[in-house]
Parts: sequence; structure tokens; C-alpha cells
Amino acid sequence: MNLRTRRKSVVFFVTLGACLIAAAVALNVSWIVLHWRTLGWLLLGSILSLAIIAGLVLNTIFLVREIRRNEQHDSFLNAVTHELKTPIASLRLYLETLKSREVDEQQRREFYDVMLTDSDRLLRTVEQVLLAARTGQAGRSLARTPIDVAEVVEESVALARTAYKLNPEAVRFHAANGHGAPVVLGDRNELHAAFTNLIENAIKYSHQGVQVEVEVATPDTEHVTVQVRDRGVGIPQDELKRIFKRFHRAPGRLTTRVKGTGLGLFIVRSVIEKHGGRVRAESAGAERGSTFTVQLPRARA
Repeated sequence: MNLRTRRKSVVFFVTLGACLIAAAVALNVSWIVLHWRTLGWLLLGSILSLAIIAGLVLNTIFLVREIRRNEQHDSFLNAVTHELKTPIASLRLYLETLKSREVDEQQRREFYDVMLTDSDRLLRTVEQVLLAARTGQAGRSLARTPIDVAEVVEESVALARTAYKLNPEAVRFHAANGHGAPVVLGDRNELHAAFTNLIENAIKYSHQGVQVEVEVATPDTEHVTVQVRDRGVGIPQDELKRIFKRFHRAPGRLTTRVKGTGLGLFIVRSVIEKHGGRVRAESAGAERGSTFTVQLPRARA
């Protein structure tokens, strides 16, 4: 079902639901007018009519939500297909070139570098999907060990600089340990994935030059905070809470240019909440950048 057909379906079912609700209200009013002198019938009819109206309203809301969820799933499948197909096609092209003709050593090394980059991109996409499925599982337990958050975040910063070929001034890292070492109990790999997603998200949406600041701090004896600030496209106020939902991508001319699966911030929220923390997004509006703040409970000595 294409987008136009789905929108027609949404309009049809919303209109149908509104008509049914209006008909139920009209019948309810008619029943009251006809039986206002008979208290028993009036009470029974009113209860049944209200139950029917409530059922119709809930059914319409549920139906519209399911249609929107299906749209998000379709968008996710299209994005993942693109993220998988592009590096595979590139790898195939370079392999066919190496097989079909002789190339000099320098060009061969360049081909190998591009192929390694494509394979890394392919691997990251697969890991994103697997991690999203794993973090979304209810009741999943974590293997908790003491982790130095500053060390993990610094590794994520270095990885992002390498992946996007950025200099240290483009992505700055600072650790301010005012109340001791920023140590938490948790899963190192999952926290590393969450922080990497936050930093790469800030880089991808910095369309006019990357200027990202990453800070780890211990504001008190109970918490560790990680802030990722950028000067990118910003986030509309009504999207600040939605962006952490699975498959959700903020609408807009600038944001739609950035390729992605809509899983990065969902993974961030799921991982941080599994570790007993919380994450929030702040933005002054379009073109004014954004700030993501992660707060985690510190490990007790």
C-alpha cells in the first residue's frame, strides 16, 4: 500500500468513525427526548449510548495509531534497506573491478580502504538493529560491572572522529570530575553504543560545519552526567519527546536529508533507562542547535 492509498484509508476511517459517533450522539439525544419521563429507560439508554460512543472513539483512535505505526515500520524498512543496499552495492562494484582488470598498488589500497569503510557501515547498521531489538526486550537483565564513564565517552568521541574524518576541534571532549570519578555500574558495550549514537547524531545533524562539545561531569555525589551539545539544525519543541520513540524521525527539510533508521535515540533512551538513568533533549528551535543530557546513578563505593 503506497503513501497516497494509506492516507486515503486514514481519512476514510476517521470520517467513518466521526459519522458513527455523531449518529450515536443523535440517537442518545433522541432517546432522552422520547423517554425523559421514564427514568429507568432513560438511565439504561444513556449508559448504553455512552458505552457505544466511548467504544467508537477508542476504536477510531486505535485504528489511526495502528496506521501511523505501520507507516513508521515502512519508513524503517525503507531506511534499513537503503543502509544495507548501498554499501553492499559499493563492495560488489569494487570487487568486480579488482576481478576484471589489473590495478596498481596505490589504487588497490584505495579500493581496500573504501571497502573497509563500507563494511564498517554495513556492520554498524546490523548492530543497530540487533541492539534495538535487544534493548527493547522487557525483563532483560544486565551484567553490571564498574565502568568509568569518562573513559567510555572518550572512546566514543575518538571513534566518531575517525569514522567521520574530523579533527579534535570539531568534536571536543571535556571531563569535569568535581565530586570524584564518574563511575557507574552497567554494561560497558551498551553504554558505549548509547554514547556513540548520541555523538554521531550530533555530527550528522551539524549541516554547516561540525562543532560538537561532549562533557562528562559529576555534579554531586549521586549522579554522573554526560552532555552532548551541537550547533546543528535544532529540534522543534513539539518533537523533543517524540524523537526518543522507536522508528521516529523528526520531520523537516533539513532532517530528512540525513539518512538513518530512526533507532539511534531509541537505543539511547532504552540503554540509559535500563541503567537506572534518564535522558532529555533541549533545543531553542530550528537552526539553534540542541543539547542531550544523560544522567546516570553513580556506583557506591
